[in-house]
Amino acid sequence: MPSETIVSPVEPGSRRHFLKSSVLAGGGLLLGLYLPRGARAAQPGAQPADPLAEAGAFTPNAYIRVTPDDRVTLVLDKSEMGQGVMTALPMLLADEMDADWPSVQIEQAGAHDAYKNPLLGMQATGGSTSVRSSWLPLRHAGATARALLVQAAAQRWQVDAARCSVSDGVVHGPDGRKARFGELAGDAARLPLPRDVTLKDPKDFKLIGRPMARVDVPEKTNGSAVFGIDMQVPDMLVACIAQPPAFGASAASYDDRAARALPGVHSVLRAGDGVAVLAQDFWSASKGRDALRVDWNPGPHAQLDDASIQRMFRDAAGQDGAVAWKVGAGEAALDAARQQPGAKLLEAEYSLPFLAHATMEPMNCTAFVQKDRVDIWGPTQAQTLNQIVAGKITGLPQHAVHVHTTLLGGGFGRRFEQDFVAQAVELSKASGRPVKVMWTRDDDTRHDFYRPANLHRLRAVLDGSGRLQAWTHKIVGPSILSRVFPQYVKNGIDPTSVQGAVDLPYAFPNAQTRYVMCNTPVPVGFWRSVGHSITAFTVESFLDELAHAAGADPYRFRRELLRGGDPRALATLDLAASRAGWGRALPAGHFHGIAMHHSFGSYVTEVAEVSVDAKGGVRVHRVTCAVDCGQVVNPDIVKAQVQSAVVYGLTAALLDRISLRDGGVVQANFDTYHMLRMDNAPQVDVHIIDSREAPGGMGEPGTPPIAPAVTNALFAATGRRLRELPIQPPAAV
Repeated sequence: MPSETIVSPVEPGSRRHFLKSSVLAGGGLLLGLYLPRGARAAQPGAQPADPLAEAGAFTPNAYIRVTPDDRVTLVLDKSEMGQGVMTALPMLLADEMDADWPSVQIEQAGAHDAYKNPLLGMQATGGSTSVRSSWLPLRHAGATARALLVQAAAQRWQVDAARCSVSDGVVHGPDGRKARFGELAGDAARLPLPRDVTLKDPKDFKLIGRPMARVDVPEKTNGSAVFGIDMQVPDMLVACIAQPPAFGASAASYDDRAARALPGVHSVLRAGDGVAVLAQDFWSASKGRDALRVDWNPGPHAQLDDASIQRMFRDAAGQDGAVAWKVGAGEAALDAARQQPGAKLLEAEYSLPFLAHATMEPMNCTAFVQKDRVDIWGPTQAQTLNQIVAGKITGLPQHAVHVHTTLLGGGFGRRFEQDFVAQAVELSKASGRPVKVMWTRDDDTRHDFYRPANLHRLRAVLDGSGRLQAWTHKIVGPSILSRVFPQYVKNGIDPTSVQGAVDLPYAFPNAQTRYVMCNTPVPVGFWRSVGHSITAFTVESFLDELAHAAGADPYRFRRELLRGGDPRALATLDLAASRAGWGRALPAGHFHGIAMHHSFGSYVTEVAEVSVDAKGGVRVHRVTCAVDCGQVVNPDIVKAQVQSAVVYGLTAALLDRISLRDGGVVQANFDTYHMLRMDNAPQVDVHIIDSREAPGGMGEPGTPPIAPAVTNALFAATGRRLRELPIQPPAAV
């Protein structure tokens, strides 16, 4: 690789020292980007020439490298788990830079404070933040690089920079003169940085907004893509772990003689509360684990089952809870409203089960602990947390932990967790060898951090004209943040537990939401769309109940509430209803249901077309989606993410629950924890609203509305209100 020069936005006082070091390198241009915290737009700020060399001084999280061979490289700080960041983020850079798209390439960033996601406060990928956190910073970086290259060309030709233009990685000047980016990179590196750059008007975008082919597809198609499960490291051992059968259980003792006698088995070691078999390959490690005889200490939760969880929730529901949201007089308006002539009080209770993530690639991680460094190779969503957990296990400083991020075979929040990473680091430390920990599907299902189960109680009053006067919502369930980031739980409120039930886009005259934290022995974690996947079902289902109680069309009932609320939400509602043909005749036996939800900065309305056969079997034929996610970077990626989110949420709504028995999880593989099959998947039509608002997230917002859209359609079909998921659970295991 050619030598490179670093150019970074710095204060004038540090510029001279910076140039002394950068000019010596010669031959290229590397643009480091300072990304300030919070919602501020990216601005040049003081930082060292190489933030990776001077750890902790500043927080850049993206770099542009231009080399003399005309390659433009984006060092990508996000994890690619199917959401398309390897394509969308370079598009932001290349468009503002006017780079030649085929010359733009990706290099996966290592782990460093310089790459912190400004919306998450750590280097991590989640919360549908990838484009949102990079929208302005990467565009500023591209515009800055472009300005430097133009200035370099103008000085070379001794013309005014205003007379130069850029297209496809070439600077054009008067009289037909032109120079490639690579030719100009060295000169550009010696120039003072522009204090201000002008971003493109959206009408001038050449890449942003276009359906560009995803750059990660060819390698995933031909099999050359490297996922965590594919990692091979010299002298590596593979570990399979016998994990406890119940929450809180642990290995009291074990007999490993049969396991150690098997060919290929290297050793048997303790691994947390379980026992690990280390071998030369996965098959040998798996057979060795099967041969173990473990005496399990059952722990304190051996009697835990579904009924005991429900008792905990119902007992907790008697508490007042903490107020998470209040509009108008709140719940005080409920009693007053119900006293009015013709008023109607409605009450409902909804419940949702624990859910697993079921990523297609089971958990895995490879680690090598040496005296002065740790290397971690794996499919991770949280590089900073990888460094922290490895540092705690080894005693090494954070900068000595090197994370090599692979492709992820699905994330959905599961790979934010650190259990599988800790196992690999602990076993490598104990064995002195590189170790790849491999989970099976059964391990993955029975040792997850589950989407929280919940109990919801809602009450509302309609006046004599069918208008909503008061709304109350009590949420009872476990808290994710109290386990992972307790500092964000304030006054008894976990924001992820109430999201989607507060700050609703509907114009409620009086409303109040309360939360009762009820933690259980079942470990809970972030799941695709987190609390929104729960609250959208309860809120949109109960709104549907109110519409029918008022004798109103469910679409028009929502429309009236949104007319005084959020116009962007209203636009998606109208578009989805129109494209689905709401109110028009459907095929015999088919019925429509509608639901709208706002999450992660985006608005999605979905209309489900559903039928029920003579045996009660549910079939979802078509889902019509209207999306306002602000400025679209790549419409093909938006559509793919909505389609994926619908299938993911529909799988959960129709089929899945995590059941508990004897303190542990009943389900194991896909024969008991089912996935929606292709022959049962609906047609998903996605309609995107043209918007110039700042981009919203798109990895998750398509999931929340699908369950209520389907159950609302089922009410239209059967007259039966479903207040518990899944809709058609498989027979008990």
